[in-house]
Amino acid sequence: MFTLDLAGKTGLVLGVANHRSLAWAIAQQLHAAGARLAFAYAGERLKDKVEALTSTMDGALLFACDVTRDEEIERLFARAGETLGHLDYLVHSVAFANKEDLEGDFINTTRSGFHLAMDISAYSLVRCVKEALPLMEKNGGSVVTLTYNASQRVVPSYNVMGSAKAALEHEVRQLAYELGPKNVRINAISAGPVNTLSARGIHGFLDMLQVARDKAPLRRSIEPSEVGTAALFLLSGMSSGITGEILYVDAGYNIMGT
Repeated sequence: MFTLDLAGKTGLVLGVANHRSLAWAIAQQLHAAGARLAFAYAGERLKDKVEALTSTMDGALLFACDVTRDEEIERLFARAGETLGHLDYLVHSVAFANKEDLEGDFINTTRSGFHLAMDISAYSLVRCVKEALPLMEKNGGSVVTLTYNASQRVVPSYNVMGSAKAALEHEVRQLAYELGPKNVRINAISAGPVNTLSARGIHGFLDMLQVARDKAPLRRSIEPSEVGTAALFLLSGMSSGITGEILYVDAGYNIMGT
């Protein structure tokens, strides 16, 4: 019988913005299972919110990190190594695109907007995993990132973020192949629409939410806690034989033809 006890385990969580963040739902599950966590927040404007949330977690650490700057990513993982000693888990829940690129037609995406979305939402995973690897090599580790079904299908107004999520999913497969011999696993959760801060920046998001409710086999939206428990499974030893996978947590919406 497998017992889920993460005492002595450590994790780094990127992407908490507020209490609705999927990264926060994942962090809560890891903390409840006994893991010690560090958090990276994206800029001073988020510091107070993340600090208030994590103050409820004994031993939680906070670091600032702009993932568009290699030197900040390097500094983040260096500090994580110094304070935690090693890493067992990495949660990557980072995505961003300019508001104007999440409305109107995809064909109007600017070059700079495309580069920005891909840099933050996709490339940051590659660079973070590279820096995390030395902290995981001794005992192995597990990485989880967040994606969305617009990587595979057309979702109006999701636009450039669909391209970024498609790239992210390829990265998961490629990294799984390269990290496997080092006993490091990586998987992604494809979550259904959830009313998060980033989701509200997408034009027509409430319509997306309603369509998912109406057409999903479970006839409802998902809860952040359901993403949290799925991530806990993928990060823990319960999923020791799983890597390179996209796990759908969307009330079954992805299986529908229309």
